[in-house]
Amino acid sequence: MKELPYQAKAVIGRREMVVLPEFDLHLCCKADTGARTSALHAEQLETSEDEHGQLWISFITHSGGPDSPPHRIQAHLHDRRRVTSSNGHSEWRYVVRTPIQLGDLNFPVELTLTDRSNMRHPMLLGRRAMRRLLIAPGAEFLHGEP
Repeated sequence: MKELPYQAKAVIGRREMVVLPEFDLHLCCKADTGARTSALHAEQLETSEDEHGQLWISFITHSGGPDSPPHRIQAHLHDRRRVTSSNGHSEWRYVVRTPIQLGDLNFPVELTLTDRSNMRHPMLLGRRAMRRLLIAPGAEFLHGEP
């Protein structure tokens, strides 16, 4: 067997609890090796520009299912990208950057904002965010129970 080209920081399960401290969110996240960029559920997206010319985005998200209380988030708008989903549907999405906490790990993550109301998990953790992590697909919540 070939050796890994890096030392893994941690092993994660297919589902983990994560914290987005800047957004004051604690939510269940699904590890998705098929997704390049991580995604967060967002609705009622509104962009604005401040007096310094910086772009901001405001949106509502939920930390759990559709019955969980809504959270109004305002964040610096990092980018806008065309994303193709697993079913081949392509759409433009806004991108924000924020720190993420997964157990004892803290690292920055880019999140595309999209309507995930029909999905089980409000957030996907994509390959870019999992660069130095190993995934145990048969395990879940290795870094804390919901």
